[in-house]
This record gives sequence, structure tokens and C-alpha cells, in this order.
Amino acid sequence: MNLVEQVRQAGVVGAGGGGFPTHVKLAATADTVIANGAECEPLLHKDAVLMEEQAPALVRGIELAMQAVGARQGVIGVKAKKQRAVEAVTAACAGTAVRVALLGDYYPAGDEYDLVFNVTGRLIPPHGIPLHVGVVVNNVETFVNIAAAAEGRAVTHKTLTIAGVVQTPVTLRVPLGTSCRACIAAAGGLTTSDPVLLLGGLMMGQTTDDLETPITKTMTGVVVLPRSHPVVQRKLRPAPEQAKIGKSACDQCRYCTEYCPRFLLGYAVEPHQVMRTLAFTATGAEFFNQWASLCCGCGLCTLYACPEELYPKEACDSAKAVLRRMNQQWTGPTPPRPHPLRDGRRVPLASLTRRLRVTEYDRPAPWRTAPLAPSRLVLPLKQSAGVACEVKVRVGEPVTAGQVLGAPPDGALGALLHAPADGVVRAVTETHLVVEK
Repeated sequence: MNLVEQVRQAGVVGAGGGGFPTHVKLAATADTVIANGAECEPLLHKDAVLMEEQAPALVRGIELAMQAVGARQGVIGVKAKKQRAVEAVTAACAGTAVRVALLGDYYPAGDEYDLVFNVTGRLIPPHGIPLHVGVVVNNVETFVNIAAAAEGRAVTHKTLTIAGVVQTPVTLRVPLGTSCRACIAAAGGLTTSDPVLLLGGLMMGQTTDDLETPITKTMTGVVVLPRSHPVVQRKLRPAPEQAKIGKSACDQCRYCTEYCPRFLLGYAVEPHQVMRTLAFTATGAEFFNQWASLCCGCGLCTLYACPEELYPKEACDSAKAVLRRMNQQWTGPTPPRPHPLRDGRRVPLASLTRRLRVTEYDRPAPWRTAPLAPSRLVLPLKQSAGVACEVKVRVGEPVTAGQVLGAPPDGALGALLHAPADGVVRAVTETHLVVEK
């Protein structure tokens, strides 16, 4: 069995949030493989901790991926300030074709377009993917999972950081389907009576107040903040209200565009022009919407750049949705050329942390060695890009750790779902199944 099939059978997906099925990437051809360890979301530390704790497995996964795609070089992109992680991966790379590339401490250093350019000097074509310039990029945890897949071990657990208003921020490895409540308990519990969870981080994460939300293959961390926190209040504002405020208050200052990392790389992304569409009621919106087409959704324009605290990122999200419905592609200039002031306009993570008003929560989140073994696991049937899994078990059926619980339809993009622990299937719905010990 080749590596591509081993990875498919193990259910490996992008563990950095994207969730693209990894076996598809490994079936391609590329000359460079990059491990994305930039981890630029404020308060999250899981990638750095993973590099410290599992550097040999990371490098082994990169080597296996290089063999699969025919790559000549492997690179681990990690921020220079993560000294312990840098030391661990540097030692693990000794004697291999894998090297370490040190990155600056800015946001969003982990954007694939930015990372590929910094490591290789290549600019991904507009609307393209790293493979279009001969590169395969995966999160560092994904490579650890590739190494495990080569040994016959499926993806049944997830590493993530729990931070914010908790007693002791922590990075831990938990079975898929574990509740956020159990993870927060492992961090010593809450220090607020009205928590809101930001799943995946402050900048690009989704908000919920449901502590029973299960951990999935793509969840990088859970940041908990009080409902009264300004970031939470902004994220919870209804979309119509966001648009109404933008329509009345945007003065076209261009700060959202001038700080945009994709704009600074030379791509045709101009959020300030997208903001104009909020006031359009007849014609013209379709043209200005195109300036959102290449937006990476990092949120820097909304949560850092805009002096009036408007919502250019959300306007871009809406514009991209309109473009998809219209099946309309960008028709303007496409050849990217990096902005001459790009380096000087990068946003240091410390500055972003201050702007977000979360400096008091910016604490280390060390590895928790004690295992977490919840008695009830809620497993969503869709934990990757593509389609949801079809259930392969019945209610009342005993299952063993590593057993396949669900699979995508034949020929469809998706990833297998495995039992994280021994137990019994207690419930099956259209969206999830429940396994209890």
C-alpha cells in the first residue's frame, strides 16, 4: 500500500483549519514541501508545542510527503521567536533534506500565499493554490498525522490550545468528539460567568456559547472571552447591522486596503472599494465586489486596520458569496507584484494583541501530559473539505478505537471518520453520531 492510500485510510486532513483531505495533495507532483508552523493567531500555541514535543515525527512526515510528490526539498516555516520549537526542529532536521525557515512575528505569516513567497520567492497565481508553483503546504500537525498513517494509525485525536478566561491556558491532545466543556475543565475551568468561545482563534474563528461543541479534526484552539469583551461584541453584531454601519460611516480612508496582506503581496484585493457596494442599490456592485475575490479572510482589516471599527472583512465575505452565486470571476489586473512598502506595513503580533485588548490573556499554554478520556464523544460527520461521511455503523453497535465509523460516498471529496476510543454507538443523526464508553 502506498502512502497516498495509507493517508486516505487514516482520514488525514489539513489540521490547521482548512481541512482539505491530505491524500489528494500527496497524489500530486511538486518540488517543494512546506510545513506551516507560523501559527500567527493570537493566544494559540499548539503548533509550537507540537514542534517541541514531536519534532522527529514532524520531520518524518515531511520526508514521506517529499517521497510521495517527488520533492527535492522540505522546509519547516516557524517564527524565529519560538526558540524551543526552532531548536527542536533544527535538531530533528540534521542529516535530512529538510531545513528550517525562520519567519517574522507578524500576522498573518501563516497565509499560504505569504508563506510560499517568503520561503521560495514564488507568487501563487491569483485564485491559484501552492501546487501551481510546485509547492505542497500542510500544517505541522498534518505531517505528524502523515507519519502516524504510515504506521497504520488513523486520525482519532486532535491537539489544540485552550486560552483566554481560563485558570491555566493549556495545550492538550484530546479524542475527537470531546466537548469544549471538558477541554476547559482541563484548563482549570472558567474565570467568567458568561463565556463565549472563539473556535479556531480570535481573528478567523467562529463564535459560539455552546460549551458542548465537539472538538473536530480542524480545530486549532478555543479562545474563551467574556461576552462583554469588545472583540466578542463586534463578532456577535448581526450582519445587517454591520452593513448598515459600514454604509453610513465608511469614509474611504483606505487603511483596510493598505494593511491587507494580499494587497501588499501585489494581488487585486481592495476592501475599501468593496465597502462602496454597501451603498449601492442598483448597478455597479458586481464590479466593486470583484475587489474581494482574492481576499484571504484574515480579518486584519476589520479587527486592526479600520479606525472606525467597521467590517470590511465581512463585506468581502458577502461579496465573495455574491460572486459565487453569479459564477463571476475577477476580470481586472492579475499579475501580482509585491508592494515596495510590504515589509514596513506588516502588523507585529504584539501590536495586534494590544489592539484586540487581549494582552492580559497572552500567557504560555504548556503541554498537558495527562490524557483526557471523556465517556461521551459527539462526532460530526463532516470534518473536512468536501462532503459529509455516510455512517457505516448502527445504533447499539460496539466499536473499537480506530474503527471506521463513516466514509464519504465513492468518488466524492472527503475523509474517513474513525472511532477515537472503544465504546458503543448511542445515536446517529444526519449531522453526527455519538459514541459512549
